[in-house]
Amino acid sequence: MKRILLSACAAATLAIAGLSAAALAADATSVPSVAADLTKAPRMGPWGFDLTGQDKATKPGDDFYEYVNGSYTKALEIPADRTRWGSFDQLRELSDARSRAVIEAAAAAKDPKGEAQQIGGLYNSFMDEARVEALDAKPLAGDLAKVRAVKSREEMATLMGSTQGRFGAGVFGLYIGQDAKDTEHYALYVGQSGLGLPDRDYYLDAKFAEKKAAYRAYIARMLTMAGWADAEKRADEILAMETAIAEVSYTKVQQRDPEATYNRMSVAELGALAPDFPWQAYLKGANLAGETTLVVGEKDAFPKIASIFAKTPLDTLQAWEAFHITDQAAPYLSKRFADASFDFHGKTMSGQPEQRARWKRGVSLAGNTLGEAVGKLYVEAYFPPESKAAMETLVGNLKVAMRGRIENLTWMSPETKARALKKMDSFNVKIGYPDKWRDYSALTIKADDLYGNVERSGAFEWNFQVNRLHKPVDRQEWGMFPQTVNAYYDPTMNEIVFPAAILQPPFFDPQADPAVNYGGIGAVIGHEISHGFDDQGSQFDADGSLTNWWQPVDREKFEAQTKNLSALYSSFEPLPGAHVNGDLTMGENIGDLGGVLVALDAYHASLGGKPAPVIDGLTGDQRFFLGFGQIWRGKIRDDQLRQQLVSDPHSPTYYRVIGTLRNVDAWYKAFDVKPGDKMYVKPEDRVRIW
Repeated sequence: MKRILLSACAAATLAIAGLSAAALAADATSVPSVAADLTKAPRMGPWGFDLTGQDKATKPGDDFYEYVNGSYTKALEIPADRTRWGSFDQLRELSDARSRAVIEAAAAAKDPKGEAQQIGGLYNSFMDEARVEALDAKPLAGDLAKVRAVKSREEMATLMGSTQGRFGAGVFGLYIGQDAKDTEHYALYVGQSGLGLPDRDYYLDAKFAEKKAAYRAYIARMLTMAGWADAEKRADEILAMETAIAEVSYTKVQQRDPEATYNRMSVAELGALAPDFPWQAYLKGANLAGETTLVVGEKDAFPKIASIFAKTPLDTLQAWEAFHITDQAAPYLSKRFADASFDFHGKTMSGQPEQRARWKRGVSLAGNTLGEAVGKLYVEAYFPPESKAAMETLVGNLKVAMRGRIENLTWMSPETKARALKKMDSFNVKIGYPDKWRDYSALTIKADDLYGNVERSGAFEWNFQVNRLHKPVDRQEWGMFPQTVNAYYDPTMNEIVFPAAILQPPFFDPQADPAVNYGGIGAVIGHEISHGFDDQGSQFDADGSLTNWWQPVDREKFEAQTKNLSALYSSFEPLPGAHVNGDLTMGENIGDLGGVLVALDAYHASLGGKPAPVIDGLTGDQRFFLGFGQIWRGKIRDDQLRQQLVSDPHSPTYYRVIGTLRNVDAWYKAFDVKPGDKMYVKPEDRVRIW
């Protein structure tokens, strides 16, 4: 079971491999500077809310999103190097600037050691454009030679297995994670794969025909640039192969069923299920030759995908592999490759006009590859202990509020309620950064070998995963880096996690009005807690095991309300003919609704029985809801939005506001929303779950 994501300061002493930031600067020939204002968190008005962003001409009950954010969005222009812009993106820009400061300090140091050498070496290898240009396509030669040398399907399966963590692809995908039915151990999972477009709909739905045609042209372009023979012919064959895989693949909604996609079996049983694929060769290539048991995901799709593999000519499979190697490697090759990749993935698929600046891409590479090494520096520089302490208090208050909501449920039986409370009491919480940092010392990074750095890093990560098999689960491990602007719930760990980077305005501001903080980061905390009880998370018990802890009648009542919520969101039409998928976004929609309700309860409890102060003529509840609406403000490009609607379990941000609040009784009272207002829903028709 994968983690369920949200979307989505005082300076301190830095330390890089035992060196302070000052020592690094003094030892550098030319330390690149990052303007101080770029690393400073913004304020959202004197009490935490941007009053200038409102459109007060809009009635709150007609369109609360516009009422809160209308003036802001009207004036907003998405930066040319972005596909969207809003609260999350602004914080990611802040996180990038802060990460750049610590990364470039490492990159500028003389004779660096340890993690400083790795961070600086990786960043410098990306920023050395002259060397990348001089090498051009040469780094591809070794990987493409391996593809050309393949003489059989067994060898092809072995090669596909060997691409784990490296450039390349397979018609099936492997990953290693906590066993959903034995949470003290890791399991080997295998799932459907093989598609280069964002979702099966891009191959099968006529409205994406233009994108599919552009993909075919891109395949031919990349194969030509890589020096692969018969590029145009192979592009047609590759697209036909992937279309066939798309036709038999599970939909994103089907993949959300944790019980249906957990099928433990032996390798021999998998071979009997899908005999047309050389499983032993595949596992050998992935350094998993000794494994005898795995968990199969999309079980019904496996024999069909295996059959496609068996029927596809070997030279087509080789061209397919060569294309995916080149496509994945392109951002780390010369400008002609990087530009071709951006032209398709950025401009054509997402509507992004301009490529991100090279330093931003370099920061992303270093931050994602050596995430905890960079995160350690980020935390020391930008995450004061006071922020963690304040978050610990907020999370504690939200947990108490959620417990109270469960205790007061009228639709749930005592038996199920007792198990729900046990799960709530078992929640683990992680805030800011790990207690134990990742060790990267075995990873070799060279300042003059970008392509090799990326491949060695991927192989290093895969070997780390493989070596965890058959060992106890590490419950101290994090699934995100401190500099990541997001949050998540992990159902098999039964834990909620909040990285340092999201704990900034508009989500959290120690100087803001508490009502705004509860509406912002409080709703985020409540969202992650509620994931433990959404349509997926509710299938996992207090220990994180995938097991049914519900009385049948309670589950029926729960699912009846989730169907109503699905119908509501499926009625939303962000673009003509393109609707929100209420089933795909179910978990996030439940999380948003539960998050607001729990956060509001916690805010009321924090008042200690005293009335909330009135600020600028606004009550506490009004400021709470304004804070909630503010965190979702932003814009998105149409192509990116279309992609989100078919492939992303999160509803567009506009609907995360108006879809949620129309089911919250207190919102109606706070803004005097009445029949006739466009967002009004009769009390008996409002969705009520947690």
